[in-house]
Amino acid sequence: MSRKPQHRPTTLPEKAATWETTSPLLNALYTEIQELSKKKPEATLSKSKVILINRLLTDVKGLLSDEPEIKYLDLLDDESLPQFSDVVLVLSQYSAALNRFRRMYFGWDANSHKDRWFVDE
Repeated sequence: MSRKPQHRPTTLPEKAATWETTSPLLNALYTEIQELSKKKPEATLSKSKVILINRLLTDVKGLLSDEPEIKYLDLLDDESLPQFSDVVLVLSQYSAALNRFRRMYFGWDANSHKDRWFVDE
């Protein structure tokens, strides 16, 4: 039985690995900031929290550098500290972009009969 070639877009193995590392971290951060936003939506983040969040967002932006969503993804401003509600909005954009990335490059491989990343080989 011959295997049919699959015509799926591929990404770099390093980008798939970065997704595996950053996605759970972003999801945990997003959940935590949403909870804090419910309690005090107008409260501002400390500069140290903004720096910590931006470190993760920088890695995610690198992962998504070739994707169309990149033009909508901004880092948090550590000069004029953002409110929790603003951070929720920013993190929701990153979360949506990461979800799209996974839908685009991860899925069922009919040849191997398992889910996998479709990466350049």
